Amino acid sequence: MEWHSRKDGFKSINSLGQNREPFLFIISYDKEKIFAKSLSCLDEDIFYKLEKHRNYSVTKRSKEFTFSLSAISFLEYKKAFKQVLAEICSGNTYLLNLTFQTPIESSLTLKEIFTYARAKYKLYYRDEFICFSPEKFVDITDNTIASYPMKGTIDANEQSAKEKILANKKEMAEHVMIVDLMRNDLGIVAKEVKVEKFRFVEKIKAGDKELLQVSSKITAKLSQNWQDNIGTILDKLTPAGSITGTPKKSTVDIIDSIENYKRGFYTGVFGVFDGKELHSSVMIRFIQKEHNQLLYKSGGGITLDSDVKLEYDELISKVYLPF
Repeated sequence: MEWHSRKDGFKSINSLGQNREPFLFIISYDKEKIFAKSLSCLDEDIFYKLEKHRNYSVTKRSKEFTFSLSAISFLEYKKAFKQVLAEICSGNTYLLNLTFQTPIESSLTLKEIFTYARAKYKLYYRDEFICFSPEKFVDITDNTIASYPMKGTIDANEQSAKEKILANKKEMAEHVMIVDLMRNDLGIVAKEVKVEKFRFVEKIKAGDKELLQVSSKITAKLSQNWQDNIGTILDKLTPAGSITGTPKKSTVDIIDSIENYKRGFYTGVFGVFDGKELHSSVMIRFIQKEHNQLLYKSGGGITLDSDVKLEYDELISKVYLPF
């Protein structure tokens, strides 16, 4: 069977790790579908890139293309936004990542979009979905696990963009909450948790423009035999805090009640264990094909200080092809 259930999926990942077998894993947002397969047996219609790890040849885009989107209305977004604020005011969440799906049209196929996309982390699965993510989930090298939560986005061409994003109080509060959440998450599976680098800025390509995104680096120490328990570790750390919110459990419940669709693999995680190290990414910047319709899924974090118009604009700005 291609997809495992949650229990069998994480058990399969543990088994592959115990055998030190290099493998690819894909975990849906709700963990109800899990893919885990040895790299030596990987199908020809599944492609991945995790920085230096990839299983396809680089191809430059050689043709023009069309791209258009049909965004959710501002009124519909505002309705959901107000529901989130009500939950925040009731103390049920402090930060919630609100997302929607946007129908898009393009003259390019999913495989062509994947091939041409410029991103650190990419995944193509059988003409069903792709992601071209800028966000790491966790890396494990030796017995050190590192997480890189990403919160805060601004147009790189804005005047003093870096200074603006770092000085923004709302973005700072959101980032601090996610860093605290990820510190707690890593503390469940490891020891000696510390924030090694707080709020550093990286530039990413977003269609015809560039964005600055803010990340932090958090590390912790795993046991020496962590490879025997990769599935257990991933189960305890997912879903990723950066795409849910805090506190995680109640926020996930609110997301399920407010969002008007099922996320599926969007905001899940994928990664590769190469026999010694593990590298993974959060599946954002995500396109799924349903009944020959392409659906682009995007969103952003909502706090009490969020501005509904700015959040709506950010949702739309994240619908792009990174060429």
